[in-house]
Amino acid sequence: MDKTIDKAIEVLKKSNHTTAFTGAGISVESGIPPFRGPEGLWSKYDPQVLDIDYFHNHPSESWKVIKEIFYDFFAGAAPNPAHKALAVMEKNGLLSAIITQNIDNLHQKAGSKKVIEYHGNSQKLICPHCQKQFTPDETDLNNLPPLCPDDRNVLKPDFVFFGEPIPGTAHLLSSEESQNAEVFLLIGTTGEVMPAAMIPGFAKDNGATIIEINPDESHYTNQITDIFLKGKAGEILSELLRKLLTD
Repeated sequence: MDKTIDKAIEVLKKSNHTTAFTGAGISVESGIPPFRGPEGLWSKYDPQVLDIDYFHNHPSESWKVIKEIFYDFFAGAAPNPAHKALAVMEKNGLLSAIITQNIDNLHQKAGSKKVIEYHGNSQKLICPHCQKQFTPDETDLNNLPPLCPDDRNVLKPDFVFFGEPIPGTAHLLSSEESQNAEVFLLIGTTGEVMPAAMIPGFAKDNGATIIEINPDESHYTNQITDIFLKGKAGEILSELLRKLLTD
C-alpha cells in the first residue's frame, strides 16, 4: 500500500486540475448508511417513496419516510476526516472541484467551496409551483406534508427523485470537469447509479488518471482505475493529505 500511496502522491503533485467524484461511501464514516446493499436504506424502506409520481400522488406517505430518513435520522451527521481532507486539499490548491452524488451537504459543512451536487441537496426545500426555496429549519416538518407559505403547494426536497432528470447546471459542470481533469479521484462510489456512473469514464476518455479509494473493488476497478487505494476514505485521504503537505 505504501508504494501505491506514493504513486498516487506523485500523480497528484503533477496534476494541474484534480477533481473528486464522491458517492455514498464517503459519508458512511459520518453514520449515514448507503441506499443500496444488505445494510442499505432500501433494505428497510420502500424506494417508491422517492418516485416522483408517487410523491405527487401520495405526498403525506412520502413525506413521512422522507422526514424520518433525511431530517430525523441524518440530522446529527457531521463531516468526517474524508470530507475535511478534501476541503483542505481545495484550500491548498490541490483540488479544483468535487462532484458529489450525495445530498447530505457534508462537503459544504466541511468547508469545500466548489461542490457540484449532481443529485441536489436535502437541506433545501423547493415549491414546485413558485420555485421559492426554504431550509428545513424554516419549515414546520411536524405537520406533513409541509406547505409553501405563499401558495400552499406541497414543498419538495430539492434533490433528484426517481423519474426526474439530472439538473442541467450540475450535468453541464460535471461534464466540464470530466473534460478538464488531469486526475479524477473516485471516492466511496461503486459505479451503480446512472447516469452519474458514466462521468468517470468520460474523464478517463479525456486522458485523466483515475485514482480510486474504496474499501472493496467496484465496477470501476478493473475497467478504468489506474491506481486503487483499498481502505476507508477517511484514513486514506488523511494520509494522502499529510504526505501532500509535508513531502
